[in-house]
Amino acid sequence: MKKTPGPDGAPASPGRRSLLKAGLAVGGLVATGGLARGSEVNPDNLPPNVADWSRYLGAGVDAAPYGVPSEYEAHVVRRSVEWLTASRESSVNFTPLHELDGVITPNGLCFERHHSGVADVNPTDYRLMINGLVDTPLVFTLDDLKRFPRENRLYFLECAANSGMEWRGAQLNGCQFTHGMVHCVMYTGVPLKYLLEEAGVKTNARWVMPEGGDSAGMNRSIPLEKALDDCMVAFKMNGEALRPEQGYPARLVVPGWEGNMWVKWLRRIEVGDEPWHAREETSKYTDLLEGGKARRFTWVMDTKSVITNPSPQAPILHGRGQTVLTGLAWSGNGRITRVDVTTDGGRNWHQARIDGPSLPKALHRFYYEFDWDGSPLLLQSRAHDDAGYVQPTKDALRAARGTNSIYHNNGIQTWEVKADGSVENVEIS
Repeated sequence: MKKTPGPDGAPASPGRRSLLKAGLAVGGLVATGGLARGSEVNPDNLPPNVADWSRYLGAGVDAAPYGVPSEYEAHVVRRSVEWLTASRESSVNFTPLHELDGVITPNGLCFERHHSGVADVNPTDYRLMINGLVDTPLVFTLDDLKRFPRENRLYFLECAANSGMEWRGAQLNGCQFTHGMVHCVMYTGVPLKYLLEEAGVKTNARWVMPEGGDSAGMNRSIPLEKALDDCMVAFKMNGEALRPEQGYPARLVVPGWEGNMWVKWLRRIEVGDEPWHAREETSKYTDLLEGGKARRFTWVMDTKSVITNPSPQAPILHGRGQTVLTGLAWSGNGRITRVDVTTDGGRNWHQARIDGPSLPKALHRFYYEFDWDGSPLLLQSRAHDDAGYVQPTKDALRAARGTNSIYHNNGIQTWEVKADGSVENVEIS
């Protein structure tokens, strides 16, 4: 299917005849996709026959009271890299971005990053203490927190080390592993300013230090201005209680800032007049620069994007023809205003179509439909945000930061699509 580009370089919407052709192609896609996963098409289930699943009663409403994914989606799971998760003291797994669409991450697929494993907190015994430079130190139960006015906010959460293995070149062959330490959910909780106002913050207060209930006692220093602006204490994600691996029963939400500051199993918030310079903000989570110096603080997750399909774990299986390229973009500074994509390694750029909600500090979904002629491709995406920031190339990032860091790699990612449709992680900039 060949289409005429729109006036702004974006692809025009396909006409009715084109859609009919696309429908026929989709049928082929389903069959091909099934074969790719190792299952064989049963011709008895194909039209005009009555499929097997239409002949018998299905399971009743009580078969799965909480609901579970289809057994045919069993491959859609978080995955880990063995050499990155050698112990329970420090573990991480990755969201399967290439299997998802839209901007909401299902709770069961949100990546995990723990500094001492998942704390098993009994909500009856849960308490949150606020102390330090306050008029009245307070201790809240979970029910106390739920009596404050609550808000719902959609935010992305990204680990500072997302794409950290790619600083010196292409390493991991799959966007799940190069970019899968990001997710986006609807958080429900209490603005932190309400709790701080209840305790009464003293005039010389400048910082807060949230502390986790895990055995690591994970803590970070956060400027009071940020705490009063948009931080919240969340107890729900996508409508249900936080999952244990996401900080049940309550965690801190720090919109747009690196994930380690979103302290899970939140048990204490101390108010102070200067940062604490704890372990996680001195020996860890600092950006080491080329000359050996380290940045004192790097909080915001800058503008970034990645093409999720096609990608190494999501090759082109249908052969030549209409192809849907899609991916995700996000910015810790605000909204994504534009995403450009290229299929020839940056010689020509095309404006992608952003579809779905466009909310500040949340994931944005983009699409670019094109006609693949079977020749090799070099795919890249480049995001812009409403602060005027443009996602840099990896070379530009290295020129400013060197190659000694692990954190805050938001450089442009390249996937190479080969003539057989397979995809590899490569680097051309």
